[in-house]
Amino acid sequence: MLQFGVTNVTGVSINIPSLNREFIKIMGLNARSKIAMTNLRRTSAYTLIILALLVVLMGLGQAMIANLVVKGGEEVTHPISLVAEDRVLIQFSVAVISAVGEPSNTVHFSIVFPNGTVRDFGEVGKTSFSFVCDVEGEYTLHFVNNDAMVDKSVTLNYEIDHYIFGIPQMLFMALIIVLACVGGVFAFVILGRKP
Repeated sequence: MLQFGVTNVTGVSINIPSLNREFIKIMGLNARSKIAMTNLRRTSAYTLIILALLVVLMGLGQAMIANLVVKGGEEVTHPISLVAEDRVLIQFSVAVISAVGEPSNTVHFSIVFPNGTVRDFGEVGKTSFSFVCDVEGEYTLHFVNNDAMVDKSVTLNYEIDHYIFGIPQMLFMALIIVLACVGGVFAFVILGRKP
């Protein structure tokens, strides 16, 4: 038979609530550090997403290279869709593909605007010009080969820069992203304060 001895101890008290307060305090610190790490991960993820969006938005400007073959005595057109305030740079050069004799490296070039206006450049072989789009719509580039027996190749390069409120679209989007980041950091700081 087993017996356990019980002794009366007086004057000793165990304070369980203080133990619980210390335990809760330690657990609270661990919980706060976990929340801080979660917020740091979330902030890092948001930063990566914003940087990815910035890279994508930088590609919104449009550049195009086309190689057009204009057969002897024929016309080739190339449409470009523009919106108001677009800045356009057009460059092209002409080369003879097949020829008898010594033909010129030129084509008759003109642009037809959406409102019907025609800008005629005459016979050109290599040119570069820019303009600001006033009328939204489709602009048509016309290349006419007046040499009936000669095929010509036109290498066309053009760049379109979109503008919003007079600011280049890429810069405008970058400013929006920066403002969103500053707002996010401000909200994070305000919401992270202890009441």
